[in-house]
Amino acid sequence: MDPVSLPPLSPEQEELFRRIEDTRDHVFVTGRAGTGKSTLLQHLAWNTSKQIAVCAPTGVAALNVEGQTIHSLFRLPIGLIADSDLEQSEPARKIMNAIDTLVIDEISMVNADIMDAIDRSLRQARRRRSEPFGGVQVVMFGDPYQLSPVPPRGDERRYIDDHYRSFWFFDAQVWAGPKADAGAIRSDGLLDLGRVGAPLHIAELREIHRQADAGFKHMLNAVRYGVVTADIAEKLNSAGARPVPEQVDGEPPIITLATRNDIVNRINQRHLDALTGPVQTARAEVSGDFGRGDAYPADAELQLKVGAQVMFLRNDAAGYNADGPRWVNGSIGTVTRIAGGTVRVELDGEEHDVEPTVWERFRYAYDPGTRKLTRDIVAEFTQFPLRLAWAVTIHKSQGKTYDRAVVDLGSGAFAPGQTYVALSRLTSLDGLYLTRPLRPSDILVDADVRRFMAGVRAAGM
Repeated sequence: MDPVSLPPLSPEQEELFRRIEDTRDHVFVTGRAGTGKSTLLQHLAWNTSKQIAVCAPTGVAALNVEGQTIHSLFRLPIGLIADSDLEQSEPARKIMNAIDTLVIDEISMVNADIMDAIDRSLRQARRRRSEPFGGVQVVMFGDPYQLSPVPPRGDERRYIDDHYRSFWFFDAQVWAGPKADAGAIRSDGLLDLGRVGAPLHIAELREIHRQADAGFKHMLNAVRYGVVTADIAEKLNSAGARPVPEQVDGEPPIITLATRNDIVNRINQRHLDALTGPVQTARAEVSGDFGRGDAYPADAELQLKVGAQVMFLRNDAAGYNADGPRWVNGSIGTVTRIAGGTVRVELDGEEHDVEPTVWERFRYAYDPGTRKLTRDIVAEFTQFPLRLAWAVTIHKSQGKTYDRAVVDLGSGAFAPGQTYVALSRLTSLDGLYLTRPLRPSDILVDADVRRFMAGVRAAGM
């Protein structure tokens, strides 16, 4: 994202930015949905004076932060990474030696052994084996109440069980020894998780920008922490137990948030088939090594009709101005015209011509002339920044904001945080529609997250 596109930081975000910029502390930036974690990360990437490398656990997450995947940046092998030395090329070592600050987004999806592999890679490449991360500052962004790592299986699971308290990043040995108990408050106020030596500062953003109603915020917190009372459940279920209204011009669109891809695809296809007129297909242009289709940021073949409900997948490239952006990632509109290489979309009573956009896949490199890191473009994906949006999976709704949504949990939530993610996309309780009442079994909180965050709160952070 261009720096002119970034919204200004709140005082809370600015204070945390200065903490990251002015110290060498390892910082885990967390917070409830809508507190502006992504805004702070983008501001840091554009405004830091440090040599920074940004990475994420998945290809799509790396694209969203204009960074590189963890495995690609550190040249890590696929599968379980044990405690042996890693093969490192000279170019890779030069990159790792040039990093001042490593930023990891969606840290909650990073397994403990990957966290330790990052630590070991940096110690080895920088020849500073006694220092956590080889002296590199590590700044992590994410919310373990929303996204979890993929649980290991088979022999990998047995290895993790033998060497770690859990497979979550916060139980990596760089923070704490194997099977270590929760840490204690140090004299300088940091939460020291370990015997290995890396103190971790946990900073929780508290100012919610998505919702304004204090009552709804309280309900979302209860879902987040898994402490939903009968009264809160009754209020949520009563509010959501309404027929979904027909879409009326001038009113906010309604999107269905479902647990599974097949449900989402079926809903979108049914609505698209119901529209008159021909289907028009926009095919993406892919150059370079962009990976498999599941790493694409948009549909390789986007099928549209006039009247289709679509969601924007990127912020308006024109940026923020006095009136704000024309659209943001997650805005929902209606296709009114398809012609001349553009798609016209009606948003909030105004029509905008949308052109294809380019997603760039980056790879870090070391420039010996300047002795600095560079970001080289290694692949490009060009497509309209749109997706059919009568429905979307709860997972893909992560980070989005909706005025009205139907939450369809089907046979039940199957992942910790899934119900919280779905409900917290909404700006108010008035916009909630439920296909069925919430059940106690839908409110899932991972026991290790509960244990870790309880230790954080006990430390006063």
